[in-house]
Amino acid sequence: MSSSLRAPAQRPCDSCPYRRDVPAGIWTAEEYAKLRRYDADTPDQPTRLFQCHQTDAGSVVRRVCAGWAGCHEGGELLALRLAVLEGSIDAVTYRAVVEYVSPVALFPSGREAAAHGEAGVGAPTEEALRLINKIRRTRNDLVQ
Repeated sequence: MSSSLRAPAQRPCDSCPYRRDVPAGIWTAEEYAKLRRYDADTPDQPTRLFQCHQTDAGSVVRRVCAGWAGCHEGGELLALRLAVLEGSIDAVTYRAVVEYVSPVALFPSGREAAAHGEAGVGAPTEEALRLINKIRRTRNDLVQ
């Protein structure tokens, strides 16, 4: 069986909310709030995999977010366990997420990544605005 979600990219994308070097305010407050939920104890975590933001919702090829994989202990992620059971990912993708090590610095928790990102919502810097515009050009499912 082939998985419907691919393994994380080799490195988190340039606008990944988990990256320390990404300017604040790239995503909405609601998107940043999602990051905290994966810090909870395993039974209290979301049941859906955190997918890369660089792919629009209608895309056939989707990936597990590399920043998410690098920030969290994969074996402790409820969504990852359930994805294997449901067939959303295969054993190879599961292992890739569990063993993933980011080549760039990430926040050590979803809570810290969210706090950083939320600090710029409503007042993005010039650098943040450039990334937001790049994302809008890439993602067909976002309101322009």
